[in-house]
Amino acid sequence: MSEVAASEGQGDRAGGRVVAAGLAVLGWLVKFVMVVVVIATVNFMLVHAAPGDPAQVMAGQSGAADEKLLAQLRADYGLDKSYPIQLANYLGRVLTLDLGYSYRQQRPVRDLILERLPATLLLTATAFIAALTIGVMLGLFAGVRAGRWSDTFITILSLLMYATPVFWLGLMLVLLFSVKLDWLPAFGYVTIGVEMNPLQRIGDVAAHLVLPATSLAAIYLAIYARLTRASVIEVMHQDFIKTARAKGLTQGRIVARHILRNAILPVVTVAGMQAGALVGGAVVIETVFAWPGLGRLIYDALLQRDYPVMLGIFLVMSVIVIMLNLLTDAIYRVIDPRVSMRTAS
Repeated sequence: MSEVAASEGQGDRAGGRVVAAGLAVLGWLVKFVMVVVVIATVNFMLVHAAPGDPAQVMAGQSGAADEKLLAQLRADYGLDKSYPIQLANYLGRVLTLDLGYSYRQQRPVRDLILERLPATLLLTATAFIAALTIGVMLGLFAGVRAGRWSDTFITILSLLMYATPVFWLGLMLVLLFSVKLDWLPAFGYVTIGVEMNPLQRIGDVAAHLVLPATSLAAIYLAIYARLTRASVIEVMHQDFIKTARAKGLTQGRIVARHILRNAILPVVTVAGMQAGALVGGAVVIETVFAWPGLGRLIYDALLQRDYPVMLGIFLVMSVIVIMLNLLTDAIYRVIDPRVSMRTAS
């Protein structure tokens, strides 16, 4: 009887955990939808508050700007409706994953974004991984050797990278590695007009990726290096590090198992918040290097007053930032299991 009761109790607890997990997922989905709706509303209000009339831009590009044509264009694209109706129509389309139709390019916005999104994700992911990995390594090395010449060198290098504008750094890298040394391609995503097999194409894209990814990663690399150094120095003075040394653990084991694991927590937090800023920073880099991503697309849409494209890109970027924050929270829980324990309690 006791075994039956124990098995039933375990089954009830397992069922309760499943129900709790289902409710948590449902609550997360509801919050996600609410956040997306709020972001879409704010984006709509900000974009439509900017000066300029899309109908006048389109009419001017067609070579005729009479009132009849302007009225026709506004009616065709729903610009003649009141502001609340335009907002309601836009939110209704967002909830059905319809991002609208481009005024200028005469194509669905979703298709335009799906064409450019892989290039932006490739650039930002490469820059983020490079900045985080190299920055943490440099910061760890500088923190462990605080006060020595290597620490001073890394500190000065980090300050220089942080103070350097990304567009100026990109142009200097082009002058050095493309114009002067002719090692790397200066602009574009892939070499045009050259037949390549899949392996050669991957290598060609990687070569085009080096300069823009380096330019985008530089400032964040400096931030992560400085933050890691400060965190490492703080952790090294904790009592548990002194205890580990007293037990006779090697310096490498202390650094890898105790110092780095505790020092990287604030770095993960900051990196998660700044991952979205990488997407925004890609606008400048993609313009400098003619990288065919969302940054270049939104720049052209801004000049052309193509509201649906701008709103679609803003919404996609916002969703990416939300997902990155959720991923950061999951990584934080893996690195520090105490977070999960505090949440559960």
